Amino acid sequence: MTIELALIEQPDDFPNPNEALDDPNGLLGFGALLTQPLLKRAYYEGIFPWYNAGEPVFWWSPDPRAAFDPYNTLPSRNLRKRLRRRDFKVCINRSFSQVISACASQQPNRPDTWITDEMQHAYVRLHQSGLAHSFEVYNEDQLVGGLYGVSIGQMFFGESMFHRMTDASKIALFYLIKFAAFHQFAMIDCQMPNAHLLSLGAKEVSRNEFLRYLYQYRDSEMPSQLWNMRDITEDFEF
Repeated sequence: MTIELALIEQPDDFPNPNEALDDPNGLLGFGALLTQPLLKRAYYEGIFPWYNAGEPVFWWSPDPRAAFDPYNTLPSRNLRKRLRRRDFKVCINRSFSQVISACASQQPNRPDTWITDEMQHAYVRLHQSGLAHSFEVYNEDQLVGGLYGVSIGQMFFGESMFHRMTDASKIALFYLIKFAAFHQFAMIDCQMPNAHLLSLGAKEVSRNEFLRYLYQYRDSEMPSQLWNMRDITEDFEF
């Protein structure tokens, strides 16, 4: 049986996420464009792009997804000790372009990262529009780890993270978790489940449960100053 995928050229072209394929899990549609209107509508509907260089832009809504509960996810004992030492600095939105570039370069055994040049440029523009954000970890003012993602209402959609120093990406993650809890975010979505995310405390969430959260919290108005560039190292206790 031939299954026809939706052709995504305009924001209104996105199908219902529940129409995604079972195999490959979550594939919903494809297109040639990665525009700001498409990206904004995709995240609003719980859909994200994921493709390799030279491929069409594939759009996904997997079932289940991986997600962190900001209120019930704790670092391991060893990581908690490291967080309490504060031998680093954590900032928000100081170096977004550098973070996404570092994430693209740190894809093990992947000569053609899914974070293509096109995708990097698209997310930098999304950052400039106030929707994409980075958490960065510095050691002696050198960027050593971080993550980036997209914020829609009280939902945060994590995209990728990297480290150049032991635990640096984990430090960024748990600052994001603390930040999300403090500012009453409902969920941190991590898209596709994998062993690493689950080892850090992510849980598998059905598509239906994820969409229930999304529809409830995506229209929440959050203060714009929430994402002002700043040092948040001393803002949270671990």
